Amino acid sequence: MTNTAANTRPLAPHNLTEPHGPFEPRSLFDPAHLARLDLPNRLVMAPMTRNRADADGTPTPLMATYYAQRATAGLIIAEAATPNAVGQTYPNITAIHTDAHVDGWRRVTDAVRAAGGRMFLQVQHGGRIGHPDNSGGLTPVAPSPVPLPDTVFTPTGHQPAVTPREMTADEIGATVADFAAAARRAVDAGFAGVEVHGANGYLLHQFLGQGTNHRTDGYGGSVAGRIRFAVEVVRAVAAEIGPDRVGLRVSPGLRVNGMDEGDTEQLYPALLDALADLPLAYLHVVYADPDNPVFQDIRKRWTGTLIANPILPRDQIPADGGRQAAERLLTAGADLISLGRPFLANPDLVARLRTGAPVNPVRDHGLTYLGGERGYTDYPGYTDYPVHSG
Repeated sequence: MTNTAANTRPLAPHNLTEPHGPFEPRSLFDPAHLARLDLPNRLVMAPMTRNRADADGTPTPLMATYYAQRATAGLIIAEAATPNAVGQTYPNITAIHTDAHVDGWRRVTDAVRAAGGRMFLQVQHGGRIGHPDNSGGLTPVAPSPVPLPDTVFTPTGHQPAVTPREMTADEIGATVADFAAAARRAVDAGFAGVEVHGANGYLLHQFLGQGTNHRTDGYGGSVAGRIRFAVEVVRAVAAEIGPDRVGLRVSPGLRVNGMDEGDTEQLYPALLDALADLPLAYLHVVYADPDNPVFQDIRKRWTGTLIANPILPRDQIPADGGRQAAERLLTAGADLISLGRPFLANPDLVARLRTGAPVNPVRDHGLTYLGGERGYTDYPGYTDYPVHSG
């Protein structure tokens, strides 16, 4: 198998090894080993859609600059890339299903590698979160014909969501294969691995939820039926590139994008049990609350590396850059901590948190998805301290 990613090492017996065991005191700035990677610190740049790709999903040179600026993160998980055309969500979203996409992403991974960084790529299918105007006229597909109860942003502005077409069994199988092929392309593009997006109301999450999955075949109904698609995708991706190159992102109980799981407490134990035999690189829990019993149960059940994403104020960055929330999750047993907006506004976030330096706030939130350099690659660095990677 092809892998041009730097900083690789032989697969360890456990995905994350360290001198102290889980739940013991540790620092955000301790080094760690994640499967094949040596990480200089435990801070992960979370995947964040930024709408800077070309219209066909090809990453741009500006994106290479953006990610290279943030290469001091222990790990960068690049923004969601779609595995096929019908899975596209919004305009100028990245993709990973053509040779042009691979070439564009390779420019990004080369730049990050040159800056000393390490990258995974998130692979995401939008499911019902899409629009024909965003996908070349294709009607979105989903587990059931349940429309998103919201508008969808398109090149001509916000439009009402369309009713998705229910996926046939053959289309489900083809989509599983598309995820596997996308993972192969990601490795060929220089990524150390991929994160399967099973969260935030996108396709895999739509299969998990009772409110979005009304199927009566083997992919719906019971918990075992509703987790089946997610399990098949993860297993296919792991078979294609190796389980130690695969992470899974989940958002238990999150009601974003009209989601209603209905039985969260039963759903995620079943999902983790179904994947327990795979030595995956990590499980990534977003909007993680260390006091939430579901999070606590996941930490007990999941024997591999756990990345946790803390709950921060919407569209804002705490004055401490999220450090206190991150450290609470470390104390609760997380191995690595992912941060989104703090990395968006602070290319040198690791050094700022390590030294207690002030952090940049997010400027005009509209710039996040506007395109161009403003609000993307023009955030200033803090020059009164030496920048280190760990």
